[in-house]
Amino acid sequence: MTSQLCCLVSSLKGKVTLITGASSGIGAGTAVLFAKLGAVLALNGRDVENLTKVAKECTERGGGTQHLLVPGDLTDEDTVKKTVEEVIARFGRLDVLVNNAGILAIGGIERSDLATYDRVMNINVRSVYQLTQLCVPHLIKTKGCIVNVSSIAGLRSYPDNLAYCMSKSALDQFTRCVALELAPKQVRVNSVCPGVIVTDVFKRAGMSVEQYFLEKSKQTHALGRPGEVDEVAHSIAFLASDAASFITGVNLPIDGGRHAMSPREI
Repeated sequence: MTSQLCCLVSSLKGKVTLITGASSGIGAGTAVLFAKLGAVLALNGRDVENLTKVAKECTERGGGTQHLLVPGDLTDEDTVKKTVEEVIARFGRLDVLVNNAGILAIGGIERSDLATYDRVMNINVRSVYQLTQLCVPHLIKTKGCIVNVSSIAGLRSYPDNLAYCMSKSALDQFTRCVALELAPKQVRVNSVCPGVIVTDVFKRAGMSVEQYFLEKSKQTHALGRPGEVDEVAHSIAFLASDAASFITGVNLPIDGGRHAMSPREI
């Protein structure tokens, strides 16, 4: 085992980690990986049935550790407050916050409405702002860290995804600003920016994954394929671990090189 991997495993063992949006996709994959690495988890999600299944898998993969479920809609301010209170009441501390909960909505300036804008910004930005603000005092005590799950859409511009692109760009700026504010207190803050990852998020937004995104990823991603959940989860674990102890304020693309590409004219 390499020294870097040893650092990754040992530094996450026993760490109290709150993961939002953990009932599916990247959040679920991250939860299972953190459980394998010995973390103690508080899992948030709106789908209680799926969240329970993820928690069961985390317990099986994590040596029998019982994890805390804190289900609920984070656009509700009282739910956010209750979530943090339950985590601290159960574990007495918080070491890692993974802000993963988010939604994707399709539509540009001509065909999207304010209701869509509000819905996207409320879950992708506003809830992150409130949850992070409430977690910060506890993270300062443990000299913990925050990893936000953003998107390549925060780094690059795409048509017909206006509210989503805006929300992820805001999340990346939030990451950098909070990183600078908390650095003197030894709390690190970073974000990962996935490209197209094989999850259900596109289906929930009304997109055809099989016919459009997965096939088109062969051209839009330099590595010629979409990414897998585990590839993002491992990057989140790295940023949360002591292996990344000198990294803060980073918006890290996990996108098969998509951020570096531009249309070719010759």
